[in-house]
Amino acid sequence: MQQPPMRIHRDWSGLPVSARGTTVAMGNFDGIHLGHRAVLDAARAARPDVPLGVITFEPHPRQVFDPDAPPFRLMDATARANRLARLGVAHLFELPFGPVLAGLTPEDFAREVLADGLGVVHVAVGADFRFGHKRAGDAPMLAALGRKLGFGVTAVPLRGLPGDEPASSTAIREALADGRPRDAERMLGHWHRIEGPVLHGAKRGRDLGYPTANMAVEGRVLPRLGVYAVLADVLTGPHQGSYRGVASLGVRPMFGENTPNLETHLFDFSGDLYGETLSVALVEYLRPEERFDSVEALVAQMRRDDAAARAVLS
Repeated sequence: MQQPPMRIHRDWSGLPVSARGTTVAMGNFDGIHLGHRAVLDAARAARPDVPLGVITFEPHPRQVFDPDAPPFRLMDATARANRLARLGVAHLFELPFGPVLAGLTPEDFAREVLADGLGVVHVAVGADFRFGHKRAGDAPMLAALGRKLGFGVTAVPLRGLPGDEPASSTAIREALADGRPRDAERMLGHWHRIEGPVLHGAKRGRDLGYPTANMAVEGRVLPRLGVYAVLADVLTGPHQGSYRGVASLGVRPMFGENTPNLETHLFDFSGDLYGETLSVALVEYLRPEERFDSVEALVAQMRRDDAAARAVLS
């Protein structure tokens, strides 16, 4: 039996009856790595008789407290929601993070948001979770408040990998910055993906015999710039499906442009993807960006990239 589509709620008051009484995993869930998956699994296991929900925050609290910091997010809100839906989440509570929410004491957050607002029956968090004004609340405090307010709490130990490597967003960012997408995949439990609409570009790839789907990448952490073997899912439109391809993430030094974007060439594909949503998984780093002496040299390298990516993905 097919599960109903995930519902997204952007407040903790005035919810429909169907959204109350869930068991929830709570946190920022940036990247949704194996540690996050463990929290989701704990929430599901604690109360398998009720719908599974996730409480997260938008914008990310770090963006509110340090708005001038460089981009750090592994995925935007849309990509996060898509991933959580695929993991069987029924309700996503994407709470608006700002002065009101940040100003709540731990006690007020537990009572007004979790108990009165969402009516949760159980909450799972990572063992290092902090909440409330000035991060004054921790997992033991949440458990104590839950006992008073009528919901259960599970604190999940931090998930490690063989060799005690942490499954953390920081370690994943480092792996991507180094051009190690397979190491990032080990910590994520899935390929790192860049998702978004396909935009109109200069259409140079089409003129060179390698048409590409262009996507913006601002607002999130950038993996190492260069050329990748990729797996791509077209999520909307008449060409929905999964494809293999090769993609260039960078500033196009051959043409003097400097705003990073992602240009993906899908193998053996013909069709119009403008305006459709594409999800591109980075599988293997092939080479850094280069500036070539001629268009002919660029095209020759594109042929080599095509062959290398096909070999990786075969």
